[in-house]
Amino acid sequence: MKRYLIIGCAIFAVYVIAAIFAPALAPFDPMSDRAAPHLPPSRTHLLGTNDIGRDIFSELLIGTRRSLIIGFLAAGIALTAGAAVGIISGVLHGSVIDGILRAVSSFFMTVPFFPLVIVLSALVVGGAYTPAVILGLLGWPETSRLLRAQTISLLSQQYIQDIRAMGASRGYLLMRHVPRELFPLASARFILAFRAGVLAESTLSFLGLGAPTALSWGNMLYFAQARHAFLTGAWRWWVLPPGFVLAVLVFALFLMGYYFEEAANPRLEAS
Repeated sequence: MKRYLIIGCAIFAVYVIAAIFAPALAPFDPMSDRAAPHLPPSRTHLLGTNDIGRDIFSELLIGTRRSLIIGFLAAGIALTAGAAVGIISGVLHGSVIDGILRAVSSFFMTVPFFPLVIVLSALVVGGAYTPAVILGLLGWPETSRLLRAQTISLLSQQYIQDIRAMGASRGYLLMRHVPRELFPLASARFILAFRAGVLAESTLSFLGLGAPTALSWGNMLYFAQARHAFLTGAWRWWVLPPGFVLAVLVFALFLMGYYFEEAANPRLEAS
């Protein structure tokens, strides 16, 4: 299973490096439209140009940064909210607070996720990273449910009962034992939320609900479709590259998430 993590991390590292050094690696200003439109790939323009003469390879590199930031912010918000609600609910299992938190989580889980994301993205006017906040605030219930169940199971373990019998407080358990035991599951949930955030941002941008001036893979696909790239040969270098890099990133996150899911549930390895 460790080889999955290594492969996934290696691929993901390439994306991180590309995002960090994108301005230096991009051969052209992605907002410059001085080249001829619909140029095929060449040594000068590695992935050709779009309909207004912008270098597609430069757009792809700069778009990597936004896609990764959106995924990271959405996953961070979802994991923070889900962990807080789930762990508190698990520690206070059976209490009034537990009941309230479970009711709130159940309510959000009954609401169709993506239609609500689309509606809020269309209604809320904000900055370039507003979709990340929306995705994070709506993506925590499943994480909360899983971490609550894991916390309850952990607190029922014999060695935890022995520690509590020796006088350990709930605060001590929360600080010393619960985070360590929940780390594999929390890591798996973070990666899944990251993947969902990247895909959701690309989908929203493709539907025209993203920031129109922001460079992202979804916006590239949106403008390619809106400007009839499929009616010309330009679709081969305008549509395929952003779709390909998105698919490879999702694959890398799948490998990483699978490793942490197996660490959280060893029975997966036997299956």
